[in-house]
Amino acid sequence: MSTQDFADLQLFITGPTFIRPEIREAGLLPEFGHRDSENNKRFTPAMAGLKQLAGCGDDYHVILFNGSGSNAMEATVRSLVADDETVLNVSVGAFGDLYHKMAVVNGKKAAQLKFEPGQAIDMAKLEGALIEHKPAVVTFTHNETSTGVMNDMKAVCALIRKHGAMPLVDGVSIFGGAKIDLSGSGAATYATSTQKSLALPAGFGILFVSPEAVEKAKTVKNRGFASDIIGQLGRATKNQTLTTPNTTLANQMAVQIDHILHTEGIDNRFARHIKMRDMVHDFVATLPGFSLLAPVGHRSPTVTAVRVPAGMTVAQLKKVKEAMRAKGYLFDPGYGKLNTDLEEKGQRVLLRLGHMGDVTPDMLSAYLEALKPELLK
Repeated sequence: MSTQDFADLQLFITGPTFIRPEIREAGLLPEFGHRDSENNKRFTPAMAGLKQLAGCGDDYHVILFNGSGSNAMEATVRSLVADDETVLNVSVGAFGDLYHKMAVVNGKKAAQLKFEPGQAIDMAKLEGALIEHKPAVVTFTHNETSTGVMNDMKAVCALIRKHGAMPLVDGVSIFGGAKIDLSGSGAATYATSTQKSLALPAGFGILFVSPEAVEKAKTVKNRGFASDIIGQLGRATKNQTLTTPNTTLANQMAVQIDHILHTEGIDNRFARHIKMRDMVHDFVATLPGFSLLAPVGHRSPTVTAVRVPAGMTVAQLKKVKEAMRAKGYLFDPGYGKLNTDLEEKGQRVLLRLGHMGDVTPDMLSAYLEALKPELLK
């Protein structure tokens, strides 16, 4: 097998995402020892830069988990939910369901508040669930990748705290693409990863942890090893990882965070994502029978889910995927399980348009121009 056997497509899926040539080239930088001073050259500025992107300072610790955002999320379940406590998992889609699954398979006493795909968190229903279940911990998704629904993180956290619970937030698909204002959010933890809006390869889960969460973790038994926030912090406070990191990714992260902070600029990056979101919305408005899934006020700046016309099938969307592959693009024909469920119920299925990371408005415009005739066939 040769490198020519692999297609070099522009990715417009919802992760992994397009990686700039400069970041690909950074993967050729020298490996290093993760307990050596060379480690500090990469991770010290990168971890400080992550805090700048999050809009926080020393009020949160940042931990890099080897693996993915799921590893960071599971660590919050293992480290912050005691055996005699209830965790309420609030779900507006597949990844909210995943947080619930993590609680269940780890043997936690878990309740779920589940909303229909396309809906945001209903605050009245959330309050009812908080009163009913009296949870100590509540998980929810900031930006649901399967549906393009963005929840009001600050408002949700405030309601959770009103009822004396600790909010744990999944921000995997929005971090690096939108203003988070973590310090003012009320979140006890915030989990994300490298392969979406940060426009890096997969390989690190990122977790922002408040001092409040650290103190809580100290009281929880059986936190595991890699999932133990306290054990992870021992190395994170030294700008290291608990176990051997992917040094190739570490080199790429150091270069990318520096680019975001000092070349593109954080505010410019966030503004670019809003511009691309609006471009996609305008595009969908030109397609007869297509409509945006997420409600006004809850539409993600990084991913848009679109209802296709009645009668358009998952099989047809997969044909669009192959037609776009022939044009040099990777198209997203919707979240698989969700579309299967919708089709079985006789409901309109979805496609997704990723507009996150280092995709530019010019790239997006060319993609949408190539996509339109395939959708209208």
